[in-house]
Order: sequence, then C-alpha cells, then structure tokens
Amino acid sequence: MNRPGESTHFGFRDVTLGEKQGLVNDVFHSVASRYDLMNDLMSGGLHRTWKTIMVNTLNPPRNERAFALLDVAGGTGDIAFRAAQASGTGFRATVCDINGDMLGVGRERAAKRRLDDRVSFVEGNAEALAFPDRSFDGYTIAFGIRNVPRIDLALKEAYRVLKPSGRFLCLEFSAVDVPGLDRLYDLFSFRVIPELGRVVTGDAESYRYLVESIRKFPKPAAFADMVRAGGFSRVNWQTLSGGIVALHSGWRL
Repeated sequence: MNRPGESTHFGFRDVTLGEKQGLVNDVFHSVASRYDLMNDLMSGGLHRTWKTIMVNTLNPPRNERAFALLDVAGGTGDIAFRAAQASGTGFRATVCDINGDMLGVGRERAAKRRLDDRVSFVEGNAEALAFPDRSFDGYTIAFGIRNVPRIDLALKEAYRVLKPSGRFLCLEFSAVDVPGLDRLYDLFSFRVIPELGRVVTGDAESYRYLVESIRKFPKPAAFADMVRAGGFSRVNWQTLSGGIVALHSGWRL
C-alpha cells in the first residue's frame, strides 16, 4: 500500500501520489470532448461489446424493483446509460467522476437520451466517496481504476458503499495472452494510438500515458488479490478478446 509522499506511476514515470492525481486530471480535461470517439478508434468499436458484457453481467432487474448503481470514473455516462436501457423502472444510476469536463459531456448525453431523470452525475473522488455506507446495489468502474493513485482505498470505498449482496464489477485493460497478438498489440498501442490522439484530439502525450498506464496495471490474478484485500468475496475474472481486457467481479457478502 502506498503512503502519502511515496511514489507511484504515471505511465512509465515515477511520480508522487499527489502529482499523479493532478496529471491524470489534466489528461482527461484534455481529451473529454473526443473521449468516446477515441475509444471507438482505439478498440475498433470493441469497447462497446466489452461494456455490454459488463452490463449483462451486472444484470440489473428489468421490472419495477429498486436498484441503485454507482458507476465510478464513468463521466461520459456510457456504462450508466447502457444499464438504464437494459433495466426496469426501478433503476437509478449515479455517475461519480473526479473530472468535471467528463461529467459535463455525460450530462449533455443524458439529456439527449432523455435519461437525465434516471442517471445523475456527481463530482467526486473514488478514494473518498461522499455516499453513506451500504447505499448501492451495484458498483461499476470501466477503464478507470488504473488511473486512481491509491487503488486499495478505492476498493475499500467500493466495499463500504455497497449493500450486503451488492456486486463490484471492474472492466480494465489486461495482458494479452495470445502469442503473436501481443506483439501486434504493442505495435498498435505505442505507435498508432498516440498518433490517433494527436490527429483527433491534438494531444498525443495523453494517449501515450494511457497506453503506458495499461502496461503498469497488475495482471488479473494480482488485481484479484487486491479486490479480496478490499473485503470482497467470490472474487473472479474473465478475460476478453485474447486478454486485451479483463472483467473482474466481487461481492459484498
């Protein structure tokens, strides 16, 4: 576990914990308006399939039964919208993100989809959530936890705000496990993605960081141990698309 003043990683750079949060904020301020377009370009549209699998795994009720979802680091609303459209009238989602620009994009998208009565947006920090204990039936975080400076604190907060029998789901980039694909993936990641970032958003450096941060994230088994240390039970994961991403699951029992 990191302590204040200790170093962590910002991509391949060693920085202090405090510096990482500011640098991550700068990245997402820079790319917010084109974030979803870049996701399509970087993944060839596969991120949509991965997110659909995540929501299907969450399996929110399709009737009037109440279900409260907290989607963390999901500022543009992608997971919350998918979950709302897959659920019944008792579903409500709260999107919590530390970046106001990303939340602004999400609010606009919610209004256009006429989902602003079912999906709300709150600025907040995954390491110190401003919600009461046992408030939510589900907690999701997609491609966001690797950007949290103190992942152990975020996992403990996820456990705290979930109700008993609540489910934690984390979709995150992982380690490619198909021979040959790993080399192609590295070539695409380090050569193509930063150039796409430069052309589409005018910011190659932010996307170079995002690629580097993927490589520094723990392998699935190591991250599963972190989820267990956060208090969760029945922890498991499944890899998708040859290990490009992994969907992690845990329960508060």
